[in-house]
Amino acid sequence: MDMLHIQIALDSLAARDPEVAKGLALVGYPQPRLRPHGFNTLLSIIVSQQISKEAAGAIQARLEALNPTGQAEPFLALGPDTIRAAGLSRPKVAYAMGLADAIASGTLNLDHIATLPDTEAIAAIMSLKGFGRWSAEIYCMFSLQRKDLFPGEDIALQEAMRRLKGMPSRPDAKQARIIAENWSPYRSAMAVFLWHYYRGAPA
Repeated sequence: MDMLHIQIALDSLAARDPEVAKGLALVGYPQPRLRPHGFNTLLSIIVSQQISKEAAGAIQARLEALNPTGQAEPFLALGPDTIRAAGLSRPKVAYAMGLADAIASGTLNLDHIATLPDTEAIAAIMSLKGFGRWSAEIYCMFSLQRKDLFPGEDIALQEAMRRLKGMPSRPDAKQARIIAENWSPYRSAMAVFLWHYYRGAPA
Protein backbone atom coordinates (compact mmCIF):
# COMPACT_ATOMS: atom_id res chain seq x y z
CA MET A 1 0.00 0.00 0.00
CA ASP A 2 1.74 3.10 -1.20
CA MET A 3 0.61 6.64 -0.39
CA LEU A 4 -1.48 6.91 -3.56
CA HIS A 5 -3.46 3.78 -2.71
CA ILE A 6 -4.05 4.97 0.85
CA GLN A 7 -5.33 8.35 -0.34
CA ILE A 8 -7.63 6.82 -2.98
CA ALA A 9 -8.91 4.22 -0.53
CA LEU A 10 -9.63 6.67 2.29
CA ASP A 11 -11.19 9.24 -0.02
CA SER A 12 -13.50 6.52 -1.33
CA LEU A 13 -14.44 5.40 2.18
CA ALA A 14 -14.92 8.98 3.39
CA ALA A 15 -17.38 9.56 0.54
CA ARG A 16 -19.65 6.81 1.86
CA ASP A 17 -18.94 6.91 5.61
CA PRO A 18 -19.33 10.33 7.28
CA GLU A 19 -17.47 9.18 10.40
CA VAL A 20 -14.45 8.26 8.30
CA ALA A 21 -14.70 11.65 6.60
CA LYS A 22 -14.76 13.39 9.98
CA GLY A 23 -11.81 11.36 11.26
CA LEU A 24 -9.80 12.00 8.11
CA ALA A 25 -10.39 15.74 8.42
CA LEU A 26 -9.19 15.56 12.03
CA VAL A 27 -5.94 13.59 11.68
CA GLY A 28 -5.17 13.48 7.95
CA TYR A 29 -3.73 10.62 5.93
CA PRO A 30 -1.43 8.05 7.55
CA GLN A 31 1.96 7.19 6.14
CA PRO A 32 2.31 3.86 4.30
CA ARG A 33 3.60 0.83 6.19
CA LEU A 34 5.82 -1.16 3.86
CA ARG A 35 7.94 -4.09 5.02
CA PRO A 36 10.24 -6.41 3.04
CA HIS A 37 8.98 -9.87 2.16
CA GLY A 38 11.00 -12.55 3.93
CA PHE A 39 12.39 -14.14 7.06
CA ASN A 40 13.54 -11.00 8.85
CA THR A 41 10.10 -9.39 8.78
CA LEU A 42 8.45 -12.54 10.11
CA LEU A 43 11.10 -12.63 12.82
CA SER A 44 10.34 -9.04 13.76
CA ILE A 45 6.67 -9.96 14.21
CA ILE A 46 7.67 -12.65 16.72
CA VAL A 47 9.94 -10.17 18.50
CA SER A 48 7.22 -7.52 18.79
CA GLN A 49 4.51 -9.74 20.26
CA GLN A 50 3.32 -8.54 23.69
CA ILE A 51 6.16 -6.09 24.35
CA SER A 52 6.56 -2.35 23.79
CA LYS A 53 7.62 -0.93 20.46
CA GLU A 54 10.83 0.40 22.03
CA ALA A 55 11.79 -2.95 23.57
CA ALA A 56 11.03 -4.78 20.34
CA GLY A 57 13.16 -2.34 18.35
CA ALA A 58 16.13 -2.85 20.67
CA ILE A 59 15.92 -6.64 20.48
CA GLN A 60 15.45 -6.61 16.71
CA ALA A 61 18.50 -4.37 16.31
CA ARG A 62 20.61 -6.81 18.32
CA LEU A 63 19.37 -9.75 16.24
CA GLU A 64 20.12 -7.89 13.00
CA ALA A 65 23.63 -7.12 14.24
CA LEU A 66 24.13 -10.84 14.88
CA ASN A 67 22.64 -11.77 11.51
CA PRO A 68 23.18 -8.87 9.10
CA THR A 69 22.11 -11.00 6.10
CA GLY A 70 18.57 -11.21 7.46
CA GLN A 71 18.37 -14.77 6.17
CA ALA A 72 17.12 -17.93 7.89
CA GLU A 73 20.18 -20.17 7.48
CA PRO A 74 22.75 -17.96 9.26
CA PHE A 75 20.16 -17.21 11.93
CA LEU A 76 19.84 -20.92 12.65
CA ALA A 77 23.61 -21.18 12.91
CA LEU A 78 23.61 -18.68 15.79
CA GLY A 79 22.05 -21.26 18.08
CA PRO A 80 19.38 -20.76 20.76
CA ASP A 81 21.72 -19.49 23.49
CA THR A 82 22.98 -16.59 21.38
CA ILE A 83 19.45 -15.70 20.32
CA ARG A 84 18.23 -15.85 23.91
CA ALA A 85 21.05 -13.52 24.97
CA ALA A 86 19.77 -10.92 22.48
CA GLY A 87 16.67 -10.56 24.63
CA LEU A 88 14.10 -13.05 23.40
CA SER A 89 12.09 -15.11 25.86
CA ARG A 90 12.48 -18.89 25.75
CA PRO A 91 9.16 -19.41 23.91
CA LYS A 92 10.06 -16.75 21.36
CA VAL A 93 13.47 -18.36 20.81
CA ALA A 94 11.65 -21.60 20.01
CA TYR A 95 9.26 -19.78 17.64
CA ALA A 96 12.13 -17.98 15.90
CA MET A 97 14.18 -21.15 15.50
CA GLY A 98 11.10 -22.97 14.20
CA LEU A 99 10.47 -20.22 11.67
CA ALA A 100 14.09 -20.25 10.49
CA ASP A 101 14.10 -24.04 10.22
CA ALA A 102 10.83 -24.07 8.23
CA ILE A 103 12.23 -21.57 5.72
CA ALA A 104 15.70 -23.15 5.50
CA SER A 105 14.25 -26.62 4.99
CA GLY A 106 11.72 -25.47 2.41
CA THR A 107 8.74 -26.45 4.57
CA LEU A 108 7.64 -22.83 4.37
CA ASN A 109 8.08 -21.41 0.86
CA LEU A 110 7.63 -17.67 1.16
CA ASP A 111 7.74 -17.10 -2.59
CA HIS A 112 4.86 -19.55 -3.00
CA ILE A 113 2.91 -17.97 -0.15
CA ALA A 114 3.14 -14.63 -1.94
CA THR A 115 1.13 -16.13 -4.84
CA LEU A 116 -1.69 -17.54 -2.69
CA PRO A 117 -5.10 -15.97 -2.05
CA ASP A 118 -5.41 -14.13 1.26
CA THR A 119 -7.08 -16.94 3.21
CA GLU A 120 -4.54 -19.53 2.05
CA ALA A 121 -1.55 -17.27 2.69
CA ILE A 122 -2.81 -16.53 6.19
CA ALA A 123 -3.39 -20.23 6.89
CA ALA A 124 0.12 -21.12 5.71
CA ILE A 125 1.72 -18.60 8.05
CA MET A 126 -0.54 -19.64 10.93
CA SER A 127 0.69 -23.22 10.53
CA LEU A 128 3.92 -22.04 12.19
CA LYS A 129 4.05 -22.23 15.96
CA GLY A 130 3.92 -18.74 17.44
CA PHE A 131 1.94 -17.19 14.58
CA GLY A 132 -1.70 -16.46 15.20
CA ARG A 133 -4.15 -14.77 12.88
CA TRP A 134 -3.03 -11.26 13.86
CA SER A 135 0.61 -12.03 13.04
CA ALA A 136 -0.29 -13.62 9.71
CA GLU A 137 -2.54 -10.76 8.68
CA ILE A 138 0.04 -8.14 9.62
CA TYR A 139 2.61 -9.88 7.43
CA CYS A 140 0.18 -10.18 4.53
CA MET A 141 -0.79 -6.51 4.80
CA PHE A 142 2.64 -4.96 5.06
CA SER A 143 4.93 -7.42 3.27
CA LEU A 144 2.61 -8.95 0.67
CA GLN A 145 0.65 -5.70 0.21
CA ARG A 146 -2.76 -7.35 0.56
CA LYS A 147 -5.31 -4.56 0.40
CA ASP A 148 -8.45 -5.95 2.01
CA LEU A 149 -7.52 -7.39 5.42
CA PHE A 150 -8.46 -6.22 8.91
CA PRO A 151 -6.69 -7.67 11.99
CA GLY A 152 -9.66 -7.39 14.32
CA GLU A 153 -7.79 -8.78 17.34
CA ASP A 154 -5.65 -5.62 17.51
CA ILE A 155 -6.57 -3.70 20.67
CA ALA A 156 -5.51 -0.33 19.24
CA LEU A 157 -7.73 -0.86 16.19
CA GLN A 158 -10.65 -1.78 18.43
CA GLU A 159 -10.17 1.34 20.55
CA ALA A 160 -9.77 3.58 17.50
CA MET A 161 -12.93 2.09 16.02
CA ARG A 162 -14.78 2.82 19.28
CA ARG A 163 -13.70 6.47 19.20
CA LEU A 164 -14.36 6.93 15.48
CA LYS A 165 -17.81 5.38 15.66
CA GLY A 166 -18.76 6.87 19.05
CA MET A 167 -19.39 3.43 20.50
CA PRO A 168 -20.05 3.05 24.26
CA SER A 169 -17.52 0.25 24.60
CA ARG A 170 -14.66 -1.23 22.63
CA PRO A 171 -15.77 -3.89 20.13
CA ASP A 172 -14.30 -7.36 20.43
CA ALA A 173 -12.47 -8.97 17.53
CA LYS A 174 -15.58 -10.49 15.99
CA GLN A 175 -17.54 -7.25 16.21
CA ALA A 176 -14.61 -5.26 14.80
CA ARG A 177 -14.36 -7.57 11.80
CA ILE A 178 -18.10 -7.29 11.15
CA ILE A 179 -17.99 -3.48 11.27
CA ALA A 180 -14.89 -3.46 9.04
CA GLU A 181 -16.75 -5.38 6.32
CA ASN A 182 -18.36 -2.04 5.44
CA TRP A 183 -14.89 -0.78 4.47
CA SER A 184 -14.16 -3.52 1.94
CA PRO A 185 -12.29 -3.56 -0.47
CA TYR A 186 -10.06 -1.08 1.40
CA ARG A 187 -9.89 -2.65 4.86
CA SER A 188 -6.08 -2.67 5.00
CA ALA A 189 -5.86 1.05 4.29
CA MET A 190 -8.58 1.64 6.88
CA ALA A 191 -6.61 -0.35 9.46
CA VAL A 192 -3.56 1.82 8.80
CA PHE A 193 -5.76 4.90 9.18
CA LEU A 194 -7.21 3.64 12.47
CA TRP A 195 -3.72 3.13 13.96
CA HIS A 196 -2.95 6.70 12.90
CA TYR A 197 -6.26 7.90 14.37
CA TYR A 198 -5.59 6.04 17.62
CA ARG A 199 -2.41 8.07 18.14
CA GLY A 200 -3.75 11.40 16.90
CA ALA A 201 -7.41 11.71 17.83
CA PRO A 202 -8.63 12.90 21.25
CA ALA A 203 -9.61 10.10 23.61
